[in-house]
Amino acid sequence: MVFPKTTPLQNQSRAILKLLDKNLVNREYVEYQFIQQSQIPTSHFQSALPRLPIPELKLTCERYLAAQRPLLIDESYKKTEANVYRFRDGVGKQLQKFLKDYDNKNKHTSYISELWFDKYLRSRSPLPLNCNPVLVLNNDDKPEYNDQLIRTTNLIVSSLRFYRALKSELLHPEIFHLNPKKSDTERLNLILSKLPPKLAYVCAYFYKAFPLDMSQYPSLFQTTRIPECDKDRLVNCPESKHITVQYKGRFYAFKVLTVSNDIVTPTQIMENLKFILSDNIESDKFPIGVLTTLERNKWATIRHELAENGNDALLKTIDSALFHVCLDEETVGDDPYKMTKQFLHADGANRWFDKSFSLIVAKDGAAAVNFEHAWGDGVAVLRYAQDIFNDAKNKPRVHPNTTLTEGSSCQVQRLEVQLNEHLKKCVEDAKNLYKSVCDNLDVNYTIFEGIGKDTCKKSQVSPDAIMQLAFQVAYHKITGSFVSTYESCSTAAFKHGRTEAIRPCTTATKEVTLAINALNKPPAAELKKMIQECSTIHNRLIKEAAMGQGFDRHLFALKSMGERNDIKSNIFDDPEFSHMGYDILSTSTLNSPAIFAGGFGPVVPEGFGLGYVIKDEFLGTLATNYKDRTNGPDFMAALTKSFEEIFAILRTN
Repeated sequence: MVFPKTTPLQNQSRAILKLLDKNLVNREYVEYQFIQQSQIPTSHFQSALPRLPIPELKLTCERYLAAQRPLLIDESYKKTEANVYRFRDGVGKQLQKFLKDYDNKNKHTSYISELWFDKYLRSRSPLPLNCNPVLVLNNDDKPEYNDQLIRTTNLIVSSLRFYRALKSELLHPEIFHLNPKKSDTERLNLILSKLPPKLAYVCAYFYKAFPLDMSQYPSLFQTTRIPECDKDRLVNCPESKHITVQYKGRFYAFKVLTVSNDIVTPTQIMENLKFILSDNIESDKFPIGVLTTLERNKWATIRHELAENGNDALLKTIDSALFHVCLDEETVGDDPYKMTKQFLHADGANRWFDKSFSLIVAKDGAAAVNFEHAWGDGVAVLRYAQDIFNDAKNKPRVHPNTTLTEGSSCQVQRLEVQLNEHLKKCVEDAKNLYKSVCDNLDVNYTIFEGIGKDTCKKSQVSPDAIMQLAFQVAYHKITGSFVSTYESCSTAAFKHGRTEAIRPCTTATKEVTLAINALNKPPAAELKKMIQECSTIHNRLIKEAAMGQGFDRHLFALKSMGERNDIKSNIFDDPEFSHMGYDILSTSTLNSPAIFAGGFGPVVPEGFGLGYVIKDEFLGTLATNYKDRTNGPDFMAALTKSFEEIFAILRTN
């Protein structure tokens, strides 16, 4: 077989790999510096990825009406239907043309990318609970490696190895394999690495391996969100070589890369962290990290004053850091409630929520990744979290018996904060406001054991469909109503894809819910058929969303086109359109052996934030809600009851 000439990216990564063939010293160097040495360059498929399609206007209108039908009484639905038809046959066509023209002028990206960035950055809501999710890592299975100093050091080293592989095009591209045994092989990887991007993409597709967008990954590092009035900024500092660390609310910084961008030794990182953890200085009485919990316009104004008050260099050091590390004094144990509260929000004193992500490690070594959402989505953060968890666990660089040189030169810079009386008052006010919000947040969880993915497959139903049905049944049990429900779906199969919404509250789920919760239930066999039909419809919605054929992002883009061109439309003025976007039940799942739990706050005051996992032998759900608006324990009790009833039906022959 004759292969075409290699690309510059392939040459860059192969030049590094050739070091492995020279001598043992270079082999050890490459092995330490890079978490992976992929044959296929990281962004190899990027130019060949298909563009996110703009759905047909007619289909979007049909899908939107189908999602509205179970939520509305007949009279309201008829009004909405008339509005949608008038939109479809009138101004909608004009907005669709504007959107297609806009898309044709921006072929380097997707039609949703700029608009979605703009949506996030214009939001004035505080980041914690409203925007920043958290992924909690499993503990190391070797207890002695869960020591805070040891685990933090290993996770930092693994993070730097991930960063170096990413920058050097040696991080394996993210690929979704339908049949990994056939497609995730060294032989196919070698072939794909030698083919030009378009041919490589076609070849991977032939093997039912689907490369995913990697454009968000560089923003994991050296990136921060800067508060500005009306619209924030995302800033990237590609030359930075340091990380920042928070401990007791105070800030520290030290370099983790050399002049030639090599990772410093593990013991040097460990020595610096030990210095910070041994710093006898008292906790900061006025921790400025809590200011990142404020409404964005207010924070922007205060930050400007902070910079003018002698803190400009400090802020730039934090902003430009490769990433941020929070060393907490609290112990969380294995309690999901305490763990979620600590890693999702804490008291704000030892946090800087504006960074692209913060690696948080509690006193007992429990670790999590809290990330800002504007720059990217869960796919990139999950990949990072999985890789550093596995690397730190399987290839730890420091150990319980690692010895540090006595009197070695520590290279930590303590960052001093200058506050006048007004700024001190701003910090105090922020602490009090944030405490009232966090005290109002409730966290509840349930683990339904003995039944999971395997049981669902035997009953010929989708596990995800069953989880979503259970949410509908549970919510109806406690409220007697059906509400807008959001399930996130990645569109990373497309260039610069972000997410699409799945709307799990369908006419089918409504019918099943009413039947399950009825006093006089239909026969179990009939209910089982209804659940299977519900699952079929849900699977179709997932496939449509993943292929960019949902309706939420399309309507959002059409609405944006109207705003840009000063064109009003009846559909977007309809109160039912706003209700559809008011997600009482906001749901998301990220399944990984590396992840203990994932969590996020409710997206509306009277809503629930539902993070769930589906394992072979159990189902788990973690729910957040505001105590003054909804009852979390009642919902979780209803959810447990719903699981019991649904699986009793599925066991029916």
